[in-house]
Amino acid sequence: MEDPNASNVTPPANSSSNLNPSPSMNTPIISLESRINRLINANQSPSPSPSRSIYSDRFIPSRSGSNYALFDLAKDGKEDGAGSYATLLRAAMFGPETPEKRDITGFSTSRNIFRFKTETNRCLDSFSPFVSDDGPGVSQSPINALRKVSRSPYKVLDAPALQDDFYLNLVDWSAQNVLAVGLGNCVYLWNACSSKVTKLCDLGADDSVCSVGWASRGTHLAVGTSSGKVQIWDASRGKRTRTMEGHRLRVGALAWSSSVLSSGSRDKSILQRDIRCQEDHVSKLNGHKSEVCGLKWSYDNRELASGGNDNRLFVWNQHSTQPVLKYSEHTAAVKAIAWSPHVHGLLASGGGTADRCIRFWNTTTNTHLSSIDTCSQVCNLAWSKNVNELVSTHGYSQNQIIVWKYPTMSKIATLTGHTYRVLYLAVSPDGQTIVTGAGDETLRFWNVFPSPKSQNTDSEIGSTFFGRTTIR
Repeated sequence: MEDPNASNVTPPANSSSNLNPSPSMNTPIISLESRINRLINANQSPSPSPSRSIYSDRFIPSRSGSNYALFDLAKDGKEDGAGSYATLLRAAMFGPETPEKRDITGFSTSRNIFRFKTETNRCLDSFSPFVSDDGPGVSQSPINALRKVSRSPYKVLDAPALQDDFYLNLVDWSAQNVLAVGLGNCVYLWNACSSKVTKLCDLGADDSVCSVGWASRGTHLAVGTSSGKVQIWDASRGKRTRTMEGHRLRVGALAWSSSVLSSGSRDKSILQRDIRCQEDHVSKLNGHKSEVCGLKWSYDNRELASGGNDNRLFVWNQHSTQPVLKYSEHTAAVKAIAWSPHVHGLLASGGGTADRCIRFWNTTTNTHLSSIDTCSQVCNLAWSKNVNELVSTHGYSQNQIIVWKYPTMSKIATLTGHTYRVLYLAVSPDGQTIVTGAGDETLRFWNVFPSPKSQNTDSEIGSTFFGRTTIR
């Protein structure tokens, strides 16, 4: 259908082709470069005519209408198109060493603007949009530095006759800041405040110390012997208050729960002893098929974990005589046991030379959470009470000490120095220092955990070395 409004206009006679340009197309063609220069020159005009409006491309704002005070910039009539704002933006995005801008009509081809600069010394954090090089108008965001752990012990004590026996527990640190160490047939006390050494007891030539364990208040010490007896000593007075029998063979593991003392023996049994009662023990726990070498009560004193040379990990409650939970995933002796002070029911255990794994368990849901191969015999485990970290000590084949971040199990530090298996471990009452003992007859003190008030500090802990002395 034809358009009724269309006019019947006859083309001019001189029109030779329908492809001839229209009158509006006879204007000279203006290059893109000229248009951009015209726009820049218009914005740079020192005194534009008030009757002439300045328009801008929708992607290029007009500098004449910008609020320079918002960015603390001085408006200057000689300012080029990029201006101070572009300089600030360039410095914030690419750093102060960015090449100077080129004329918009002729970029230099001698270097690539986005070329990788391999010689830069700037750290990767400086390219974050929240961090700058202290440029004007840009605030500096604080970055938490990683905590540093000294790789050297700050103190070393000689401990002659410290036995190289995986199944014994000969070192413990009390709440009163006193370290108890079993050396041969004697027990020595080392006061961490005064460095004073005291000989607590001598079992005689026919007996030897197999385990030591402080009561929660730190005033009474339990001593397990090779004859199967357990002695209770009042450390403040230096007197033995009680001797309890019941085991037929050596007592290598002890654990306190308020007034209840649990003892594990090579005779495969665990005896529960209430020191308020006249009886030597109030109950007997049977379940292990070999020597009991690890015992730990949970922080709420409701569950007792035991490990044995039968590669088994058992969990008992306060009233059971049979284990309520049984774990058999380890393939070597389980001596290393530690309850988390941060998560209820979280238990860590470590296996011996044939296993080398640290495993985590949820005793509330009876589930195996995770496992990590440490590549060395796991001798001890201890959680930090200040942060969600734990430390492990190892024997064959690397004799190392490792600080772990839980639950990622990333290594915070690996400490070396012992020349024998690191069989003994205890934590100071403030939760910052550990002491390790080995068959090389030394006790080494390491600051590995932060205090509760300085969990993220960049200062190096334990950097001072106080020398080497002897514990007896």
